[in-house]
Amino acid sequence: MPKTASRCVVEASRGAHVFEVADYSLHKGIGVGRSIRSATFDVGGYEWSVLFYPDGKAENAEDCVAVGLELMTADAGVVRASYQFGLISQTTGEPWFVAESRTVEFHTHTIWSRRDLMKRNQLEASQYLRDDRLAIQCAVTVVKETRVLEARAVPEIDVPPSDLVADMGRLLDQGDGADITFEVQGESFPAHRTVLASRSQVFRAELHGQMKERSVDRIVISDMQPAVFRALLRFIYTDALPPMDDLSKDDSLEITRHLLVAADRYAMERLKLICAQILSKSLDVESVTTTLALADRHNCSGLKDACIEFIISSNKMDDVTKTQGFANLKRSCPCVLVEVLEKAGKLRKI
Repeated sequence: MPKTASRCVVEASRGAHVFEVADYSLHKGIGVGRSIRSATFDVGGYEWSVLFYPDGKAENAEDCVAVGLELMTADAGVVRASYQFGLISQTTGEPWFVAESRTVEFHTHTIWSRRDLMKRNQLEASQYLRDDRLAIQCAVTVVKETRVLEARAVPEIDVPPSDLVADMGRLLDQGDGADITFEVQGESFPAHRTVLASRSQVFRAELHGQMKERSVDRIVISDMQPAVFRALLRFIYTDALPPMDDLSKDDSLEITRHLLVAADRYAMERLKLICAQILSKSLDVESVTTTLALADRHNCSGLKDACIEFIISSNKMDDVTKTQGFANLKRSCPCVLVEVLEKAGKLRKI
């Protein structure tokens, strides 16, 4: 999607003035609210003046020295500005600043001030007052105008989608650098130890464990179908199941069941949950008890709950009990059958 952008900027003028107060002790006692004034100075095309209140600006702050900034330009209208006061060290020449003010509005002879620049007793004992002299620095920022810069096109850099999955899939398909081969019912599957070990703790133990000779480069697996092992490897390399569009629904579900067993065997929890999710969405009267027994054997609690819920809420419990799978369930997993009956009983009570 094309993008444009604009930007709001503020034009401002900045300047600073140092007001040196000599004979500080002689200025004390002029009275609260009375000040001495600096010469005028220009910032942003306007004349300004710094005011110093040796006895404080207000009755409730008479123990503090105060400073102020006054706009001196006649008929200036409204001038927006911020200011910051500081005292200059008489030993290092470095200024110490108090916090900058917010932007405020000045009119001719408007005075904005800091009533508590510093406690008087602190000032008189500090490095800012030496030889009966102090220097006040005032920094002023005059806001001229706010304007919006013209809209412009924002260049976009197109980033292609990640090709990691495709690269890993090619690595598996082409077998470049493979250092282990699995024999599964007559079919050979070259693979890479490092990839397998990084994806499965069980493979890591088998391929890199202390009890395994690293020189072994061929492993026979006799209790798994080649199609299932092929799907397992595909998931290990690409984190996705292979397409099963060329299989019937029953065949793809059968592979999924065996793949769940393989995932449990090799401690691949995400693959196990993916298989459980697929099976939970494909339950029917004939398969639900078989899937329930599978879920119980391999500790798939979510799939197990989905099967029990299907049985007790489908209004087909009588049909389920007539299947061969239900008869097998009674023999092999009687405790699971008890769970089904208990939940059905609770549902009736509700």
